[in-house]
Amino acid sequence: MIIDFHTHVFPPKIAPRTLEVLKGNAYESRGVKAIAYTEGTVDSLRASMEENGVSLSVVLPIATKPTQTTSINDFAQFITDGNIISFGSLHPCQDDWEDVLVDLSRRGFKGIKIHPQYQDVYIDSPEVIRVVKKAEELGLYTVFHAGKDIGFPPETDLCTPKRIKNLLDYVSGKYLVAAHLGSFEMWDDVEKYLVGTKISFDVSFACDFVGKEQLLRIIKKHGADKILYGSDSPWGSQSAPLRVLETLDLTKDEMDFILFKNAKRILDL
Repeated sequence: MIIDFHTHVFPPKIAPRTLEVLKGNAYESRGVKAIAYTEGTVDSLRASMEENGVSLSVVLPIATKPTQTTSINDFAQFITDGNIISFGSLHPCQDDWEDVLVDLSRRGFKGIKIHPQYQDVYIDSPEVIRVVKKAEELGLYTVFHAGKDIGFPPETDLCTPKRIKNLLDYVSGKYLVAAHLGSFEMWDDVEKYLVGTKISFDVSFACDFVGKEQLLRIIKKHGADKILYGSDSPWGSQSAPLRVLETLDLTKDEMDFILFKNAKRILDL
């Protein structure tokens, strides 16, 4: 069984244009040619899941401005069905952030997604801290983009491992999931500041960039019970991380935790 804990989809009417814009931004800012492995829709994600042997996918939407929150969360609830579960989102700076979190909890959402770069907010800012504290109180997980992002200049420091560590002065970390193996392209600092904490990492868009020796070391030292499988679809193939993980010296129990057991616990399946 494989649960992909990190995917993205968009409403069919805006999916083609959204993918083109995001691919263009990545190329312009980092010289990276971004590739979309699906059409960015629910139907194309399900086709990818069938092709790659994925049993369930978690969709992580991002409200880049407060006015998007209601429509994004309504769409997230609409697409949550069968083998797709969507988290909600909100902008940390919106005035009604607390009401949104309470509403998401009442509607049965399992968590929210925050993206410091797209929301232009530091991960250890007062606005984010209040959100993750309330989310934890409600039993909601906060998944957040961590580290650098190929759509933004490399020097962007809105969500470094050190800043993520600052969050642990306010929350336990049990309800936090740092994407991209703790922080994309900042894995030395992940080992310095985050390995061994209660924060979980997903491996989305990381396995093909971090060296295998460091990848294995982070998994072993942090604990496979806090590592989640993820692809970042459509920006990554849903089977690509598996091909890398299978080459590592991991036990069957460790692989099971990464591939589905940790996700099942978080999703209460």
